[in-house]
Formats: sequence, structure tokens, C-alpha cells
Amino acid sequence: MGTIKRDTKKLFLKKGTCSHTFFHILNREFGHIKDNEERATDPLAGGILQMGYQCGMLWGASMGVGAESFRRCNNTNQAIGLAIKATQHIMKSFVKRGGSADCGDITETDFSSKLSFAKYFFSGRFLSCFSLADKWAPEAIQAAHEGLSNGQRDLPNQCKSCASEVVKKMGGSNEEAVMVAGLAGGIGLSGNACGALSAAIWMKMLDMCRKQTMKSSLKNPEAEIILEKFYAATDYEIICNEITGKRFNTLDDHTEFIKNGSCSKLINVLAES
Repeated sequence: MGTIKRDTKKLFLKKGTCSHTFFHILNREFGHIKDNEERATDPLAGGILQMGYQCGMLWGASMGVGAESFRRCNNTNQAIGLAIKATQHIMKSFVKRGGSADCGDITETDFSSKLSFAKYFFSGRFLSCFSLADKWAPEAIQAAHEGLSNGQRDLPNQCKSCASEVVKKMGGSNEEAVMVAGLAGGIGLSGNACGALSAAIWMKMLDMCRKQTMKSSLKNPEAEIILEKFYAATDYEIICNEITGKRFNTLDDHTEFIKNGSCSKLINVLAES
């Protein structure tokens, strides 16, 4: 591993969102900058469209190890499995540092409330996010290397990810499908807010970035449309465990669930959005 650049706060200011920043940090670490793909993660900041679910640093970091998983594996199925296992390692590191996986817990802010957001900004509480990013960045890089190295052991021959299935159905490449693989089951099979939803938002934003039609880094009407259709399909539930009625303890558990078509209706709704 090379010398870790301690410029996280500067990058955070430049990139504008935590998700964008951490996808960039890991892409840079592995020597493959992907400007459009990184920028397309902006709406995942603040816990998916600023809803307070998993911190954007996790979404970005997961996609960083997903991109590297694709490069390290000749087999797409195993690359998906590696991305999920490496993401699980990243999550453990992040929760140890931040105390929670969720943006709302960490910031103590309801970003949907103008008053709460104003308090977050004018009280200087936003600086705590810069501090967390600065402290976690070297740990995230270390966790990524460890997760990618250790995760290659005992990978199943076939691995599926709900997030990857959405991206494939939206016309994404194998590389793009593996990039999002770790979002499966609410990021690393953790059961939190739906990773397939975030994959669909990212894929739509990526298309807009390539067409140079994406303007706002956080609020985006196209992303909001995807969220509305998702809510209509889930009766306004967003937590993976609640939607599926399951906890995925292993890669095989999740793979069998997807192979059996248990989330196929929702995946199709997201892909068609």
C-alpha cells in the first residue's frame, strides 16, 4: 500500500458530498479515477437523498471496493461476492469509528426539516462530518485492502446482488453491476435501507452525468421519481429487512433469495423507473 494522502477535508470541500469523496478516495488509492461514476453518487449523500439512512461515506466506499473487485476477479459472479464481503469489512470499520452506520444518528439532523438543517449548518455541526471523514479515510483505505484480500477466500461459485440485478436490467455493463454489488441487502447484507434503490438512483444519475444533464449534487427530480415509484411498490417501506421479511446471514442466503425471484417485482419496478 502506498502513502495515504491526508487531504480528505480538501477533497470533501471540492467534491461537495461524502459519497462522492469516498468513492474518489478509493478509486485514487487503486489507481482508477472515474469522474462520472463518482459524481453520480452525489444523491446518496445524507443517507439516500438526505433521508438519514446509511452515511454517504459508506455508499461511496462500497462502490470503490466494488470497482476494484471487478478488476481483481476474472469471474463476474465471484467479483460480486468479493464486493459484498469487502463492503462488510468496510462497514465494520466505519461503525467502529462513527458509532453508527446511519447519517441521521451521526449528524443528529433531519435534513428534510429546514429548521433542523439550519441548526446543523449554522451551529457548525457540519464540521463533525469533515472530522469523521478525515479520521476514517485512512482506516477506510486499510479496511478496503484487507476486505479485498481476505474476501477472496471461500467465495461461492455463484453470487448475486439485488443491486447488480437492477443495474443489469437498466442496461449497465458487468463492471457497473459489480461496482454496486456491495449495496446488496441494505449494504453488505446489513438489512438497512434498500441497496437496490440506491443502485437505480446511481445508474440514472450516471446516465445524466454522461449526457451532462445532471445539475444538482443532492436534489434531483429524476431521483425523486425513482423514490416515489419505489415507495408505491413497497407501501412506503425502505428497510431491506422489512421489505424482504428476511435477514441475510451469508452470500448464499442472498443469492438464493434473488435466484428464487423473491425481489424480482421490485427490481423490475426500479429498472423501469
